[in-house]
Amino acid sequence: MLKSILLTAICSLFLLQLQAQSLYMPRDIKQAYKNGTRALDGKPGPKYWQNYGRYNISVTATPPGRTVKGTEQITYINNSPDTLNRLNMKLILNIHRPGAARAGTAGEDYLTDGVQIDNFMVGDKKINWNNKTNSSTNQSVRLSTPLMPHDSVKMDITWHFEVSKQSGREGMIDSTTYYLAYFYPRVSVYDDYNGWDQLAFVDAQEFYNDFNDYTLKVTVPKNYIVWATGTLQNPEKVLQPEYAKRLQRSMTSDSTIHIATTEDLATKSVTAQNDMNTWVWTANDISDMAVGISDHYVWDAASVIVDKNTNRRASVQAAFLDKSKDFHSSVQFSRNALGWFSNNWPGVPYPFPKMTAFQGFADMEYPMMVNDSDVGNLGFAQLVQDHEIAHTYFPFYMGINESRYAFMDEGWATTLEYLIGIAEKGEKNAANFYKQFRVNRWIHDAATAEDLPIITPSSEQRAGYGNNAYGKPSLSYLALKDMLGDDLFKKALHGYMDRWHGKHPIPWDYFNSMSNVSGKNLNWFFNNWFFTNYYIDLAVQGPVKNKVGYGINVQNIGGFAVPFDVILTYADGSTLTLHQTPAVWETNQKAITVNIKTNKTIKSVTLDGGIFMDADTSNNTWTAK
Repeated sequence: MLKSILLTAICSLFLLQLQAQSLYMPRDIKQAYKNGTRALDGKPGPKYWQNYGRYNISVTATPPGRTVKGTEQITYINNSPDTLNRLNMKLILNIHRPGAARAGTAGEDYLTDGVQIDNFMVGDKKINWNNKTNSSTNQSVRLSTPLMPHDSVKMDITWHFEVSKQSGREGMIDSTTYYLAYFYPRVSVYDDYNGWDQLAFVDAQEFYNDFNDYTLKVTVPKNYIVWATGTLQNPEKVLQPEYAKRLQRSMTSDSTIHIATTEDLATKSVTAQNDMNTWVWTANDISDMAVGISDHYVWDAASVIVDKNTNRRASVQAAFLDKSKDFHSSVQFSRNALGWFSNNWPGVPYPFPKMTAFQGFADMEYPMMVNDSDVGNLGFAQLVQDHEIAHTYFPFYMGINESRYAFMDEGWATTLEYLIGIAEKGEKNAANFYKQFRVNRWIHDAATAEDLPIITPSSEQRAGYGNNAYGKPSLSYLALKDMLGDDLFKKALHGYMDRWHGKHPIPWDYFNSMSNVSGKNLNWFFNNWFFTNYYIDLAVQGPVKNKVGYGINVQNIGGFAVPFDVILTYADGSTLTLHQTPAVWETNQKAITVNIKTNKTIKSVTLDGGIFMDADTSNNTWTAK
């Protein structure tokens, strides 16, 4: 009887521990797990689904004329179990309209009339579109015939817009250089936990897109070169033979090949000499397309092996002003980044055929492209390019909802930026930069908004957005790496990525998958880092003599489960550094005792968190009196 009572008590205690460690889950997210579209072991559920589209887009641009004209045919496939009575269209360039909801102010050169729909057909039905009143970045389109589960609908859209004079993530770089992004009407994501994504684009948050198949045709005047997401299908038709050969040669070259130099461009003979040339690009199973156009940007290219098992190469290209101080190194920066990311962290072969760096003003990522500024500092330029290229994995390999959970991509890009920085610039320099730009402002700003839980939806944040998207989540990923060790951490990370690439993971899929693949219940850790208002602040108390040496009490005032070093200086002048992983906080997140086996006398104790900067370092050192 006593044995049975004890067994019952132990089971009850175990259940209470599990409940105590369970993670908060919003009601709409719970419903997705209940419906079987997501599973508590971190895998897509047996009923997981996602919709997708086939896009055939044609655009014409005639710089310095600012009008871009487009047509597109969309076949949208409803893989959901739901009958859709309407579609939600994203018209992101409506952010340029006067009166559009924006996070900040807009200058006169930023303002345009947005996307103007000239004709919108769903099947054979014409949609009446009022461009004057339909000014939101979201537009609902009522279907005359409901779209049934596992059926599709076809759309035919004609539209135009004016390229904004003020360039940000997209727009005019100069009078004959344009960067086109988010430029075509698209069907927004319809998912299993939120339905239609109807968050307004306020020019601060980022994006959430389905994985689609694209054919993109860009028609421009002769002597204009086009760079875009995807694979160029007709180089021999848009380039003169010599330049097509150079491009082809670059596909297997480690060395930078100058496909088009300033001298080449001056001859007006780089492109085919038709009045207009149509450049054709294709990309499948990808979340977006972006385009760069110029008649005076020089063009460099090379390639790099990204999968040593198959010797698969990826093309790396750069388009820029010849006077740029940074971009002449851009191709080799890209080669280094793609090779390092493929073989180290995250250690997943670069999944796309190409990467192009385009000189603009955004410092922004796009599938297979980055739009980076010329900063005149090679070290910083490389770091920025590394960061933007790191986004290849998050959110372009993993279909993350950046609008709601920016920490799922910006936090990882920041982490990868730091890890590749160690390889490029040394651990000390990488750590100094990381502390200065990713941690310092947050840890010394006691404002309420800065300590909001990371899980707070990005769409609901303003003041604390940067810290919750970049620095704090990055620290959590690095803390978990420290705790699990590189091998187990990489195994768990690869498990998460293998399960969710090409799909739409949410934070709980990450939490559950990392626990499942690592074989450890990490809920206590994720609860500590993502669901609390904690920050970093440790304090040390003087050592207390015990049977084996000393016990050193460490108080966790801030609350985050961080790694740290205990640095001991003995009376004889010798020193000892003992590293503590975040695992020490699992059972008590407020205080721990670090036991030191020694018969020496301790003169001083210092706590050092490294990149895990402490909010108050005045209590990090104890010195014997």
